Amino acid sequence: MKTEKMNFNPANQIQDLEQFGEFGGVNPAITDSATFTFMQAKTMLETFTGEEKGCFLYSRHWNPSNKFLADAMAAMEGTEAAWVTASGMGAITNAIMQICNSGDHIVASRTIYGGSYAFLKNYLPKFNITVTFVDITNIERVTNAIQENTKIIYTESMTNPLLQISDIPTLAEIANRAGIQLMVDNTFTPMIISPAKLGAHIVVYSMTKFINGKNDCVAGAICGTTEFISSLIDVNNGTSMLLGPVLDPLRSSSILKNLHTLHIRMKQHSSNAMYLAQFLQKTGLKVIYPGLPEHPQHELFKSIMSKKYGFGGLIAIDVNTADEAGNLMELMEKAGVGYLAVSLGYFKTLFSNSGKSTSSEVPENEQKEMGMSDGLIRFSVGLDDDIERTAQKIEACLKAANLL
Repeated sequence: MKTEKMNFNPANQIQDLEQFGEFGGVNPAITDSATFTFMQAKTMLETFTGEEKGCFLYSRHWNPSNKFLADAMAAMEGTEAAWVTASGMGAITNAIMQICNSGDHIVASRTIYGGSYAFLKNYLPKFNITVTFVDITNIERVTNAIQENTKIIYTESMTNPLLQISDIPTLAEIANRAGIQLMVDNTFTPMIISPAKLGAHIVVYSMTKFINGKNDCVAGAICGTTEFISSLIDVNNGTSMLLGPVLDPLRSSSILKNLHTLHIRMKQHSSNAMYLAQFLQKTGLKVIYPGLPEHPQHELFKSIMSKKYGFGGLIAIDVNTADEAGNLMELMEKAGVGYLAVSLGYFKTLFSNSGKSTSSEVPENEQKEMGMSDGLIRFSVGLDDDIERTAQKIEACLKAANLL
Protein backbone atom coordinates (compact mmCIF):
# COMPACT_ATOMS: atom_id res chain seq x y z
CA MET A 1 0.00 0.00 0.00
CA LYS A 2 2.86 2.39 0.80
CA THR A 3 4.29 2.06 -2.72
CA GLU A 4 0.86 2.58 -4.27
CA LYS A 5 0.34 5.70 -2.17
CA MET A 6 3.75 7.10 -3.13
CA ASN A 7 2.96 6.66 -6.83
CA PHE A 8 -0.56 8.12 -6.58
CA ASN A 9 -0.87 11.65 -7.90
CA PRO A 10 -4.32 13.21 -7.31
CA ALA A 11 -3.72 16.06 -9.75
CA ASN A 12 -2.78 13.64 -12.53
CA GLN A 13 -5.94 11.65 -11.84
CA ILE A 14 -8.06 14.74 -12.42
CA GLN A 15 -6.03 15.92 -15.41
CA ASP A 16 -6.43 12.55 -17.14
CA LEU A 17 -10.23 12.73 -17.06
CA GLU A 18 -11.85 13.31 -20.43
CA GLN A 19 -14.96 15.25 -19.57
CA PHE A 20 -16.33 17.52 -22.26
CA GLY A 21 -19.68 18.83 -23.43
CA GLU A 22 -22.15 16.92 -25.57
CA PHE A 23 -21.52 19.37 -28.44
CA GLY A 24 -17.75 19.31 -28.04
CA GLY A 25 -17.48 22.10 -25.49
CA VAL A 26 -14.31 21.94 -23.40
CA ASN A 27 -16.52 22.11 -20.30
CA PRO A 28 -19.30 19.57 -19.73
CA ALA A 29 -22.75 21.00 -20.41
CA ILE A 30 -24.84 21.97 -17.37
CA THR A 31 -27.89 19.75 -17.15
CA ASP A 32 -30.55 21.73 -15.29
CA SER A 33 -33.31 19.15 -15.67
CA ALA A 34 -35.02 17.73 -12.60
CA THR A 35 -36.37 14.72 -14.50
CA PHE A 36 -35.35 12.75 -17.58
CA THR A 37 -37.21 11.14 -20.48
CA PHE A 38 -37.31 7.47 -21.46
CA MET A 39 -37.97 6.14 -24.93
CA GLN A 40 -39.33 2.89 -23.51
CA ALA A 41 -41.43 2.22 -20.40
CA LYS A 42 -39.36 -0.92 -19.77
CA THR A 43 -36.18 1.16 -19.37
CA MET A 44 -37.83 3.41 -16.79
CA LEU A 45 -38.87 0.35 -14.77
CA GLU A 46 -35.38 -1.13 -14.96
CA THR A 47 -33.84 2.17 -13.87
CA PHE A 48 -36.14 2.29 -10.83
CA THR A 49 -35.22 -1.26 -9.82
CA GLY A 50 -31.51 -0.70 -10.38
CA GLU A 51 -31.15 -3.12 -13.30
CA GLU A 52 -30.42 -0.31 -15.77
CA LYS A 53 -27.32 1.66 -14.72
CA GLY A 54 -26.77 3.90 -17.74
CA CYS A 55 -29.89 6.08 -17.61
CA PHE A 56 -30.72 9.17 -15.60
CA LEU A 57 -33.99 9.05 -13.71
CA TYR A 58 -34.44 12.07 -11.47
CA SER A 59 -31.89 14.62 -10.22
CA ARG A 60 -32.32 13.62 -6.58
CA HIS A 61 -30.83 10.30 -7.70
CA TRP A 62 -28.32 11.34 -10.38
CA ASN A 63 -27.80 14.31 -12.64
CA PRO A 64 -25.19 14.39 -15.45
CA SER A 65 -23.54 17.53 -14.04
CA ASN A 66 -23.33 15.98 -10.58
CA LYS A 67 -21.99 12.76 -12.07
CA PHE A 68 -19.13 14.63 -13.76
CA LEU A 69 -18.12 16.18 -10.43
CA ALA A 70 -18.58 12.91 -8.53
CA ASP A 71 -16.38 11.08 -11.04
CA ALA A 72 -13.69 13.74 -10.67
CA MET A 73 -13.79 13.48 -6.86
CA ALA A 74 -13.53 9.68 -7.06
CA ALA A 75 -10.56 10.04 -9.41
CA MET A 76 -8.85 12.47 -7.06
CA GLU A 77 -9.36 10.18 -4.07
CA GLY A 78 -8.61 6.94 -5.89
CA THR A 79 -11.96 5.40 -4.95
CA GLU A 80 -14.31 3.43 -7.19
CA ALA A 81 -17.10 5.99 -6.96
CA ALA A 82 -18.37 9.16 -5.29
CA TRP A 83 -21.59 11.08 -4.73
CA VAL A 84 -22.00 14.83 -4.18
CA THR A 85 -24.24 16.51 -1.66
CA ALA A 86 -25.62 19.97 -0.93
CA SER A 87 -23.30 20.46 2.07
CA GLY A 88 -20.39 18.90 3.90
CA MET A 89 -22.68 18.01 6.79
CA GLY A 90 -24.98 16.34 4.26
CA ALA A 91 -22.07 14.12 3.22
CA ILE A 92 -21.07 13.27 6.80
CA THR A 93 -24.57 12.57 8.10
CA ASN A 94 -25.70 10.59 5.06
CA ALA A 95 -22.64 8.35 5.09
CA ILE A 96 -23.00 7.65 8.81
CA MET A 97 -26.76 7.03 8.67
CA GLN A 98 -26.34 4.64 5.74
CA ILE A 99 -24.08 2.43 7.84
CA CYS A 100 -25.58 2.72 11.32
CA ASN A 101 -28.89 1.42 12.64
CA SER A 102 -30.54 1.72 16.03
CA GLY A 103 -28.37 0.07 18.66
CA ASP A 104 -25.09 0.63 16.84
CA HIS A 105 -22.00 2.38 18.16
CA ILE A 106 -19.34 4.74 16.76
CA VAL A 107 -15.83 5.53 17.93
CA ALA A 108 -15.02 9.14 17.04
CA SER A 109 -12.22 11.61 17.45
CA ARG A 110 -13.12 14.02 20.22
CA THR A 111 -11.42 16.85 18.31
CA ILE A 112 -13.49 17.41 15.17
CA TYR A 113 -15.59 20.11 13.53
CA GLY A 114 -18.26 21.38 15.92
CA GLY A 115 -21.15 20.48 13.62
CA SER A 116 -19.90 16.90 13.31
CA TYR A 117 -19.43 16.73 17.08
CA ALA A 118 -22.98 18.00 17.69
CA PHE A 119 -24.44 15.47 15.24
CA LEU A 120 -22.62 12.60 16.90
CA LYS A 121 -23.12 13.77 20.48
CA ASN A 122 -26.60 15.31 20.43
CA TYR A 123 -28.50 14.06 17.38
CA LEU A 124 -27.65 10.38 16.99
CA PRO A 125 -28.94 9.41 20.47
CA LYS A 126 -32.47 10.03 19.10
CA PHE A 127 -31.89 6.90 17.01
CA ASN A 128 -30.29 4.93 19.85
CA ILE A 129 -26.86 5.22 18.22
CA THR A 130 -24.12 5.79 20.78
CA VAL A 131 -20.72 7.41 20.34
CA THR A 132 -17.49 7.13 22.32
CA PHE A 133 -15.18 10.12 21.83
CA VAL A 134 -11.46 9.45 22.14
CA ASP A 135 -8.12 11.13 21.61
CA ILE A 136 -7.62 9.88 18.06
CA THR A 137 -3.83 10.12 18.44
CA ASN A 138 -3.94 7.56 21.26
CA ILE A 139 -4.18 4.28 19.36
CA GLU A 140 -4.64 2.23 22.54
CA ARG A 141 -7.72 4.24 23.51
CA VAL A 142 -9.15 3.89 20.03
CA THR A 143 -8.71 0.12 20.16
CA ASN A 144 -10.16 -0.17 23.66
CA ALA A 145 -13.21 1.91 22.72
CA ILE A 146 -14.39 -0.57 20.07
CA GLN A 147 -17.42 -2.61 21.14
CA GLU A 148 -19.29 -5.55 19.62
CA ASN A 149 -21.83 -3.16 18.11
CA THR A 150 -19.28 -0.63 16.78
CA LYS A 151 -19.75 0.10 13.08
CA ILE A 152 -17.50 3.11 12.38
CA ILE A 153 -14.27 4.77 13.44
CA TYR A 154 -14.78 8.42 12.52
CA THR A 155 -12.00 11.00 12.33
CA GLU A 156 -10.54 13.88 10.34
CA SER A 157 -7.19 13.63 8.55
CA MET A 158 -6.19 16.88 10.24
CA THR A 159 -8.49 17.59 13.15
CA ASN A 160 -10.39 20.81 13.64
CA PRO A 161 -9.20 23.08 15.24
CA LEU A 162 -6.18 21.55 17.05
CA LEU A 163 -4.61 20.30 13.79
CA GLN A 164 -3.82 16.82 15.10
CA ILE A 165 -2.90 14.26 12.44
CA SER A 166 -4.74 10.93 12.35
CA ASP A 167 -2.65 7.82 11.80
CA ILE A 168 -4.88 6.59 8.99
CA PRO A 169 -2.92 3.42 8.10
CA THR A 170 -2.99 2.22 11.72
CA LEU A 171 -6.63 3.19 12.19
CA ALA A 172 -7.46 1.28 8.99
CA GLU A 173 -5.74 -1.83 10.37
CA ILE A 174 -7.76 -1.55 13.58
CA ALA A 175 -10.99 -1.13 11.61
CA ASN A 176 -10.21 -4.08 9.35
CA ARG A 177 -9.47 -6.35 12.31
CA ALA A 178 -12.77 -5.37 13.89
CA GLY A 179 -14.71 -5.68 10.62
CA ILE A 180 -15.87 -2.06 10.75
CA GLN A 181 -15.57 1.05 8.56
CA LEU A 182 -12.97 3.79 8.86
CA MET A 183 -14.56 7.07 7.76
CA VAL A 184 -12.24 10.06 7.28
CA ASP A 185 -13.14 13.71 6.72
CA ASN A 186 -10.36 15.03 4.48
CA THR A 187 -11.65 18.60 4.16
CA PHE A 188 -8.46 20.20 5.54
CA THR A 189 -5.99 18.22 3.43
CA PRO A 190 -7.23 17.48 -0.11
CA MET A 191 -4.43 16.12 -2.32
CA ILE A 192 -1.99 16.40 0.62
CA ILE A 193 -3.43 13.24 2.16
CA SER A 194 -5.25 10.52 0.20
CA PRO A 195 -7.10 8.59 2.95
CA ALA A 196 -8.50 5.86 0.69
CA LYS A 197 -5.00 5.03 -0.51
CA LEU A 198 -3.96 4.75 3.14
CA GLY A 199 -6.75 2.29 3.93
CA ALA A 200 -9.80 4.42 4.78
CA HIS A 201 -13.06 2.87 3.58
CA ILE A 202 -15.05 6.10 3.16
CA VAL A 203 -13.78 9.65 2.61
CA VAL A 204 -16.04 12.67 3.12
CA TYR A 205 -15.57 16.32 2.23
CA SER A 206 -16.98 19.72 2.69
CA MET A 207 -16.31 20.90 -0.86
CA THR A 208 -17.27 24.38 0.37
CA LYS A 209 -13.70 24.77 1.55
CA PHE A 210 -10.46 24.11 -0.39
CA ILE A 211 -12.08 21.99 -3.11
CA ASN A 212 -14.16 24.89 -4.40
CA GLY A 213 -11.96 27.62 -2.95
CA LYS A 214 -14.30 30.53 -3.58
CA ASN A 215 -16.69 30.51 -0.60
CA ASP A 216 -19.55 31.09 -3.01
CA CYS A 217 -21.43 27.85 -2.38
CA VAL A 218 -22.00 25.03 0.09
CA ALA A 219 -21.37 21.44 -1.04
CA GLY A 220 -20.08 18.05 0.08
CA ALA A 221 -18.87 14.72 -1.28
CA ILE A 222 -18.78 11.07 -0.26
CA CYS A 223 -16.10 8.85 -1.81
CA GLY A 224 -16.07 5.07 -1.48
CA THR A 225 -16.77 1.78 -3.18
CA THR A 226 -19.30 1.45 -5.97
CA GLU A 227 -21.34 -0.79 -3.69
CA PHE A 228 -21.50 1.82 -0.93
CA ILE A 229 -22.30 4.74 -3.22
CA SER A 230 -25.00 2.66 -4.93
CA SER A 231 -26.51 1.84 -1.54
CA LEU A 232 -26.71 5.56 -0.70
CA ILE A 233 -28.90 6.27 -3.72
CA ASP A 234 -31.00 3.11 -3.73
CA VAL A 235 -34.60 4.21 -4.36
CA ASN A 236 -35.95 1.96 -1.61
CA ASN A 237 -33.54 2.40 1.31
CA GLY A 238 -30.72 4.72 0.27
CA THR A 239 -30.15 7.50 2.82
CA SER A 240 -29.20 10.08 0.22
CA MET A 241 -32.06 9.16 -2.10
CA LEU A 242 -34.63 9.32 0.68
CA LEU A 243 -33.33 12.31 2.67
CA GLY A 244 -32.56 14.22 -0.54
CA PRO A 245 -29.45 16.39 0.05
CA VAL A 246 -28.99 16.87 -3.70
CA LEU A 247 -26.47 19.39 -5.02
CA ASP A 248 -27.66 21.90 -7.61
CA PRO A 249 -26.10 21.03 -11.03
CA LEU A 250 -25.10 24.65 -11.65
CA ARG A 251 -22.97 24.51 -8.50
CA SER A 252 -21.56 21.13 -9.53
CA SER A 253 -20.38 22.62 -12.79
CA SER A 254 -18.71 25.54 -11.02
CA ILE A 255 -16.96 23.32 -8.46
CA LEU A 256 -15.71 20.97 -11.18
CA LYS A 257 -13.93 23.81 -12.95
CA ASN A 258 -12.39 25.03 -9.68
CA LEU A 259 -11.21 21.50 -8.88
CA HIS A 260 -8.75 21.68 -11.77
CA THR A 261 -6.77 24.44 -10.02
CA LEU A 262 -6.76 22.77 -6.61
CA HIS A 263 -3.20 21.45 -6.90
CA ILE A 264 -1.86 24.95 -7.57
CA ARG A 265 -3.90 26.50 -4.78
CA MET A 266 -2.92 23.89 -2.17
CA LYS A 267 0.78 24.51 -2.83
CA GLN A 268 0.32 28.25 -2.31
CA HIS A 269 -1.87 27.84 0.79
CA SER A 270 0.77 25.52 2.27
CA SER A 271 3.71 27.71 1.36
CA ASN A 272 2.09 30.78 2.90
CA ALA A 273 1.02 28.89 6.03
CA MET A 274 4.55 27.55 6.55
CA TYR A 275 5.99 31.05 6.27
CA LEU A 276 3.52 32.48 8.78
CA ALA A 277 3.95 29.56 11.18
CA GLN A 278 7.73 29.98 11.23
CA PHE A 279 7.43 33.76 11.47
CA LEU A 280 4.96 33.64 14.37
CA GLN A 281 6.96 30.97 16.17
CA LYS A 282 9.95 33.33 16.22
CA THR A 283 7.84 35.95 18.05
CA GLY A 284 7.46 33.56 20.98
CA LEU A 285 3.76 32.84 20.44
CA LYS A 286 2.47 29.30 20.83
CA VAL A 287 1.94 28.14 17.24
CA ILE A 288 0.28 24.93 16.07
CA TYR A 289 1.23 23.83 12.56
CA PRO A 290 1.97 20.26 11.44
CA GLY A 291 4.78 21.52 9.24
CA LEU A 292 6.81 22.57 12.29
CA PRO A 293 9.16 19.87 13.64
CA GLU A 294 7.81 20.56 17.15
CA HIS A 295 4.33 19.37 16.19
CA PRO A 296 3.63 16.00 17.90
CA GLN A 297 2.59 14.31 14.65
CA HIS A 298 5.08 16.04 12.34
CA GLU A 299 6.90 12.83 11.43
CA LEU A 300 3.64 10.91 11.02
CA PHE A 301 2.36 13.58 8.66
CA LYS A 302 5.55 13.41 6.61
CA SER A 303 5.13 9.64 6.27
CA ILE A 304 1.57 9.80 4.83
CA MET A 305 1.52 13.07 2.87
CA SER A 306 2.17 13.94 -0.75
CA LYS A 307 5.07 16.27 -0.03
CA LYS A 308 4.71 18.39 -3.17
CA TYR A 309 1.53 19.96 -1.75
CA GLY A 310 3.04 20.98 1.59
CA PHE A 311 1.60 20.74 5.11
CA GLY A 312 -1.69 22.51 4.49
CA GLY A 313 -3.14 25.98 4.82
CA LEU A 314 -4.32 25.88 8.46
CA ILE A 315 -2.39 27.23 11.42
CA ALA A 316 -3.44 28.10 14.97
CA ILE A 317 -2.00 30.41 17.61
CA ASP A 318 -2.82 30.71 21.30
CA VAL A 319 -3.22 34.19 22.80
CA ASN A 320 -4.57 32.91 26.14
CA THR A 321 -8.05 34.46 26.37
CA ALA A 322 -11.08 34.93 24.16
CA ASP A 323 -11.00 38.70 24.80
CA GLU A 324 -7.40 38.96 23.61
CA ALA A 325 -8.25 36.80 20.61
CA GLY A 326 -11.20 39.02 19.74
CA ASN A 327 -9.14 42.20 20.03
CA LEU A 328 -6.34 40.81 17.84
CA MET A 329 -8.75 39.56 15.18
CA GLU A 330 -10.48 42.94 14.98
CA LEU A 331 -7.10 44.65 14.56
CA MET A 332 -6.06 42.18 11.85
CA GLU A 333 -9.28 42.72 9.91
CA LYS A 334 -8.84 46.49 10.03
CA ALA A 335 -5.21 46.11 8.94
CA GLY A 336 -6.19 44.11 5.87
CA VAL A 337 -4.74 40.76 6.95
CA GLY A 338 -8.00 39.04 6.09
CA TYR A 339 -11.50 38.56 7.45
CA LEU A 340 -12.85 37.63 10.87
CA ALA A 341 -15.03 34.84 9.57
CA VAL A 342 -15.70 31.13 9.94
CA SER A 343 -14.94 28.58 7.22
CA LEU A 344 -11.65 28.03 5.42
CA GLY A 345 -10.00 27.34 2.09
CA TYR A 346 -10.74 30.83 0.73
CA PHE A 347 -8.34 32.88 -1.38
CA LYS A 348 -8.21 35.48 1.41
CA THR A 349 -7.05 34.66 4.93
CA LEU A 350 -9.88 33.88 7.37
CA PHE A 351 -9.51 33.71 11.14
CA SER A 352 -11.79 32.93 14.07
CA ASN A 353 -11.68 32.10 17.75
CA SER A 354 -12.53 28.40 17.48
CA GLY A 355 -13.97 27.88 20.96
CA LYS A 356 -16.50 30.66 20.37
CA SER A 357 -17.30 29.78 16.75
CA THR A 358 -16.78 26.56 14.79
CA SER A 359 -16.18 24.51 17.95
CA SER A 360 -18.77 26.26 20.13
CA GLU A 361 -20.94 23.11 20.06
CA VAL A 362 -18.29 21.39 22.18
CA PRO A 363 -18.94 22.11 25.90
CA GLU A 364 -16.31 24.33 27.52
CA ASN A 365 -15.20 21.63 29.97
CA GLU A 366 -14.58 19.25 27.07
CA GLN A 367 -12.74 21.97 25.15
CA LYS A 368 -10.37 22.27 28.10
CA GLU A 369 -9.96 18.48 28.38
CA MET A 370 -8.90 18.23 24.75
CA GLY A 371 -6.46 21.11 25.15
CA MET A 372 -8.37 23.86 23.36
CA SER A 373 -7.47 27.23 24.84
CA ASP A 374 -10.01 30.05 25.17
CA GLY A 375 -7.59 32.16 23.16
CA LEU A 376 -7.04 29.76 20.26
CA ILE A 377 -7.23 31.51 16.88
CA ARG A 378 -7.45 29.33 13.79
CA PHE A 379 -6.11 30.83 10.58
CA SER A 380 -7.02 29.62 7.12
CA VAL A 381 -4.12 31.19 5.28
CA GLY A 382 -5.00 32.68 1.91
CA LEU A 383 -3.27 32.88 -1.45
CA ASP A 384 -1.42 36.13 -0.76
CA ASP A 385 1.30 36.81 -3.33
CA ASP A 386 3.45 38.73 -0.81
CA ILE A 387 3.18 36.73 2.41
CA GLU A 388 6.05 38.69 4.00
CA ARG A 389 3.89 41.81 3.77
CA THR A 390 1.02 39.93 5.45
CA ALA A 391 3.35 38.77 8.24
CA GLN A 392 4.44 42.36 8.87
CA LYS A 393 0.79 43.42 9.20
CA ILE A 394 0.16 40.61 11.71
CA GLU A 395 3.26 41.61 13.69
CA ALA A 396 2.04 45.21 13.88
CA CYS A 397 -1.35 44.00 15.12
CA LEU A 398 0.28 41.78 17.76
CA LYS A 399 2.24 44.79 19.03
CA ALA A 400 -0.89 46.97 19.04
CA ALA A 401 -2.67 44.28 21.06
CA ASN A 402 0.27 44.16 23.54
CA LEU A 403 0.90 40.52 22.69
CA LEU A 404 4.52 41.13 21.71
